[in-house]
Amino acid sequence: MPKDHGEGNPDQAEARDRRSPDRLAAAAEGATAAELSPALVTGASGFLGSAIAAALRARGVEVWTLVRQSSPRANLDPRDRLCEGDLRDRASLARALKGARRLFHAAADYRLWARDPEEIVRNNVEGTRLVMEEALRAGVERVVHTSSVATLKLVDGGLAAEDRPLAEKEAVGAYKRSKVAAERLVEAMTRRDGLPAVIVNPSTPIGPRDVRPTPTGRVIIEAAAGRMPGFVDTGLNLAHVDDVAAGHVAALTRGRIGERYILGGDNVLLADMLAEIARLVGRRPPRLKIPRAAVYPLACAAELAARISGVEPFVTRDGLRLSRHRMFFDDAKARRELGYLSRPYREGVADAIDWFRANGRLR
Repeated sequence: MPKDHGEGNPDQAEARDRRSPDRLAAAAEGATAAELSPALVTGASGFLGSAIAAALRARGVEVWTLVRQSSPRANLDPRDRLCEGDLRDRASLARALKGARRLFHAAADYRLWARDPEEIVRNNVEGTRLVMEEALRAGVERVVHTSSVATLKLVDGGLAAEDRPLAEKEAVGAYKRSKVAAERLVEAMTRRDGLPAVIVNPSTPIGPRDVRPTPTGRVIIEAAAGRMPGFVDTGLNLAHVDDVAAGHVAALTRGRIGERYILGGDNVLLADMLAEIARLVGRRPPRLKIPRAAVYPLACAAELAARISGVEPFVTRDGLRLSRHRMFFDDAKARRELGYLSRPYREGVADAIDWFRANGRLR
């Protein structure tokens, strides 16, 4: 726990009062761009992080970006201040946060497979702990923590919402487990240490600038290229990445500290998503519904090959386990409290295809 949050010092008590949830929420609600500046965005070279930086820039906010030395630079804007660092390097975090008033923690290790699954957990949990501790030390006035709908319990035949948090022991796979642990850590620091954090839970963002690409981006590429002849019976919630980014900014200015907000879009069957991709690229949609059990041997073989090649497999056992449920969510709370809006998912699919084609990922 940071040393500047003791109980006995009057100056520390005054600092805690300045960070009280009611005062911070009221200040952020009516804040000008200058009052929101500077805002540090972690993971700003990535898919969602770059969209958050763009949304802040459009509002006139001074943007600082935290980027690893090895990260691609294509999504960065030269108008933003570049801070090189790493989430597991405390000194680099302290340098990046010095003077920042707001923090968007969007960086994450978003992989459904790794040679060492615990590396995903370390990156997401330890990285979150260090950046939040340094945000407290730096006196950051408000934090938006990018969690995930992966931290929520699914509802068979219904829509999952913020009031059904998932226990870490219930999480399938290292990525989901790491996001649950990181979210619980932020919640604990908000209660115990006065961390002025709002949590947002994006569903499945799609759209432009998916540079890596994400697992869902890979599905779009493979389907658009005609390499997905069939599908399993599942569903997911799809939202345009720019709408999700706008939801982050709304959470900064209107969200309640300590609360979580689903930032979602349309609940869509995988079969319907693939049919829409096929329509957009002029292909025949896949008709073959594949039993999940029939795909497991392929997933095992793909993971074995990945151990040799080091390339993340397209099909994984954890991905198949997750697909047993339709991942449908209710984002009414964000729409009600944040004024969150989302466009039809088809626009996100179309923008993703256009971007992948323009950037040489689709021929």
